[in-house]
Amino acid sequence: MSVLPMKRLFIAALKKDRKPILESLQRLGAVEINADAGKELFVSKDGQTDTLFKQTDTSSAKATFEKNANLASQALAILDREVPVKSGMMDSFAGRDKMNASDYESLVTKRDKIMDMVYELNSLNKQKAEAEAEIPKLINQREMLVPWLGFTLPLDYKGTKHTKAFIGTFPTAYDQSSLQIAFAEKAPNVQKVDISIISSNEEQTCVLIICHNTETKETEDALRALSFARPALPCVVPSEQEKSITRDLAKQEEIIKTATTKIAGYADKRKEITFIVDYFTMRADKYGVIGGLFQSKRVFCITGYIPERDIKSLDAAITSKFDCVVEYSTPSDEENVPVKLSNNAYATPIEGVVSGYALPGKGEVDPTFLASIFYYGLYGLMLSDAAYGLIMVFTTLFVLTKFKGRLEEGTKRMLQMFFGCGIGTTIWGFIFGSFFGDVIPKFTETFLGKAVNLPYLLDPIKDPVTLLGIAFIIGIVHLLCGLGIALYTNLKQGKIVEAVFDVICWYLFFGGLLGLLLTTDMIQNMFKFTINFPQAIVTIFTVCALAGAAGILIMGGRESKNPLKRFLKGLYALYGISGYLSDVLSYSRLLALGLATGVISQVFNTIAVMPGGNLFGLIFFIVIFVVGHTINILINALGAYVHTNRLEYVEFFGKFYNGGGKEFVPFTENTKYFVVKDNK
Repeated sequence: MSVLPMKRLFIAALKKDRKPILESLQRLGAVEINADAGKELFVSKDGQTDTLFKQTDTSSAKATFEKNANLASQALAILDREVPVKSGMMDSFAGRDKMNASDYESLVTKRDKIMDMVYELNSLNKQKAEAEAEIPKLINQREMLVPWLGFTLPLDYKGTKHTKAFIGTFPTAYDQSSLQIAFAEKAPNVQKVDISIISSNEEQTCVLIICHNTETKETEDALRALSFARPALPCVVPSEQEKSITRDLAKQEEIIKTATTKIAGYADKRKEITFIVDYFTMRADKYGVIGGLFQSKRVFCITGYIPERDIKSLDAAITSKFDCVVEYSTPSDEENVPVKLSNNAYATPIEGVVSGYALPGKGEVDPTFLASIFYYGLYGLMLSDAAYGLIMVFTTLFVLTKFKGRLEEGTKRMLQMFFGCGIGTTIWGFIFGSFFGDVIPKFTETFLGKAVNLPYLLDPIKDPVTLLGIAFIIGIVHLLCGLGIALYTNLKQGKIVEAVFDVICWYLFFGGLLGLLLTTDMIQNMFKFTINFPQAIVTIFTVCALAGAAGILIMGGRESKNPLKRFLKGLYALYGISGYLSDVLSYSRLLALGLATGVISQVFNTIAVMPGGNLFGLIFFIVIFVVGHTINILINALGAYVHTNRLEYVEFFGKFYNGGGKEFVPFTENTKYFVVKDNK
């Protein structure tokens, strides 16, 4: 368990080698380029930049590369939508494809042609989208024409030299008689009028009304009173317009068909397009870095941090191939050095849990190994079913084996973590005799006539108090280990006073109180044990508790010079024992979740065997068994994960860990589809 020692890095090289050097660093992925790490070399204390070395504005070039990457991503999304790749559930674990450097360079030479494909795909998609948007409009226009299809005049027909024509609609259903009556009521003096109904339905009546020019005003007033409206259609003959719309619909459908066919024709170019997404993403990252470098006319400088163990790899990648100066130095105590963890195979999967809380701050130890010692056991105790554990073990082992060498590091560590959790679950499951709950005795009794029971050491459902005691013991050990790390950290940093009064005194006080609790009849009766502690042992417990309490009371407020404030702060610090007791009680969740898994399993098993040992009962059993236990393992596996993290973060880390470290973020291939490897 350790935080990798970091070195400050300084590289000075010829500008003509900038591109290959940065690409080598990006491929190596072991250097965090940080302009602030060597800024004092180029910027004076008053903020004035060296006249020889200056930073270059690369924002425009970076924006161009990001735009190209976005365009390529859009083109890829178009291909995925039109010509989806068939993939199974397991393919999500496959990770990025490996590409050797020669293939990479070959594709780089084709980048302009690939971008032409990208532009073409986006253009085809735009044409298709516009055509798809046009079709509903045309269909709507055609539907609006339907009531007028029997009309042979243009819809903007105004009449003759001596007549006035009104073409439009009423928002009511009329027949010939009712419309003439309604019009006559509104225009009793109009005599020279002809009313023709073109079509009528429940929503509207389409009409052609012709009157003499001398009666135009009275006719308009009557029509207005009847809510007459002109048609919202092009001023053409409806039948001809309908034919035009039909032709336009066919044209748009042909555009869609042609565009779809052409897009599908690029399906075999998917690899090139995925490459160009990653290529421009890497170039954007590289130009983001270039913008922070200090450069002269012929020289550029790189400053940053590198793990000490990667120095040889950097020398092999840079020093041996380019004319450059590479220097390493030890960071000062004031520097905010990035943090990178390094642990053995057992603990490494838990690094994600630790970093999810916080990385170690200055002077703190990496808690990953100790956290891992408890993590798998805590998780296993909460899930505590051997069958569920074996499912986790073999599932994660299968994925790790099938995709060995292709898994992304984060995915690999997650699977390794659940592999360890599966082992812990299996062990606790066999201790409790739980294999899909009590499915074996239930099944054998129902279908074979005789119950077969698995051997076990403890039945948590029949004896929950014993399991509660085990949970409390685990919790106490967990907390004391946390205090032990706090003691180690203080001693390592030379903080003797803090070590004595903030840790050792709490060991004495907390340990003494626990010892005294064990001597009480209440605790012994609750957990069904009997120990007659000698009076000398009771006295030792008492002395330890009093000594620890006195140390905390006297020194808990030592930062205050006022005696009264110091006493009150010490008294408040002493009240912190309630927090320790509540922390111990918090481990009762180990009992609660362990019981929940077992009880839910038994409920499903009981339901599954209710129809009896006949054929229908067997089918019913299989269905309920599969559905019930799938639900149970998913819900309780998630619950165990959440509560294990909670115990680590709050109860364990709360005793010694502050965090606050800055993550080591190397300049690397920030790609989605490919990983470029040097030729072997």
